[in-house]
Amino acid sequence: MTREHTRVISIGSKVIGGGNPILIQSMTNTRTEDVKATVEQIHELEAAGCEIIRCTVPTIKAAQAIREIKKQISIPLVADIHFDYKMAVAAIENGADKIRINPGNIGGQEKVAAVVAAAKERKIPIRVGVNSGSLEKELVEKYHGVTAEGLVESALDKVHMIEELGYENLVISIKSSDVLMCVRAHEILAQKTDYPLHVGITESGTIISGNIKSAIGLGLILNQKIGDTIRVSLTGDPIEEIKSAKLILRTLGLRKGGIEVVSCPTCGRTKIDLITLANQVETMAAQFPLDIKVAVMGCAVNGPGEAKEADIGIAGGIGEGLLIKKGEIVKKVPEEQLLEVLREELEHWNENA
Repeated sequence: MTREHTRVISIGSKVIGGGNPILIQSMTNTRTEDVKATVEQIHELEAAGCEIIRCTVPTIKAAQAIREIKKQISIPLVADIHFDYKMAVAAIENGADKIRINPGNIGGQEKVAAVVAAAKERKIPIRVGVNSGSLEKELVEKYHGVTAEGLVESALDKVHMIEELGYENLVISIKSSDVLMCVRAHEILAQKTDYPLHVGITESGTIISGNIKSAIGLGLILNQKIGDTIRVSLTGDPIEEIKSAKLILRTLGLRKGGIEVVSCPTCGRTKIDLITLANQVETMAAQFPLDIKVAVMGCAVNGPGEAKEADIGIAGGIGEGLLIKKGEIVKKVPEEQLLEVLREELEHWNENA
């Protein structure tokens, strides 16, 4: 099913599926038992644009911490469970808005039934997660290796297990670090189910490799109208995951709002520290809820022309720079004042528009 036709599922105060906006998810890297650190990181992620947060629950103490964490945050919290069904039940009892499990990893039918019963009682969704790294041996043998078809069969087996227990409040997640396998698996799965899909490229890597793999994989999947929530999995600060996810959605035309920053590549004409300046502008721009394009150019000769399609831009020269609006030079300022002049313009953008 395309995302317009997937089932509508509530996760705390958020709703996914049925054509609702694709929501951005991330995961804390703090110890969940440390309530203060976890809450602080969730607040930072929420400010950056995170809409659903996932926390690992490896211990009973972590499950109990969810109750206090929930009191201090405003976005839905998903409890991430591996192996021990008791952690899932405890997380649900302490207020998790959704749980993520692989039913094949938490024991037999009775243990899965205990988790389903707890979720059913509180009407919270279960995310059925399957990862290529833990595909069942019999499916690896059946398909002569780890394949997209095997991933889909594994996921649907788990879904059917929960359906047989009388519960259909489900989200499905199938992930692989093999980008094209992951894309193909989503294409197959979308034809076989109408449950909402959480999409991501698992273990995608560091900021550079992870962003490239995630952009390609998520772009190919989302552009086929598949996917209801996303996570860009990166080895680094989770804030970077949110920035990347927002940019992927905006680039695909799936989300509007937020400043788009464009900058030229450096060349021999560049007379300022353009790389540092462009990064500073991008960080600053994320603070403003404006739907505009900002250009950062390194050459005062061609800068105005190159920035013509941007709403506002700055271009560097030798020790000085230009402020440009709609391709027209409006002000010349010392280089060290460029960033602050741009900030002032953005702060008063709606007054001057």
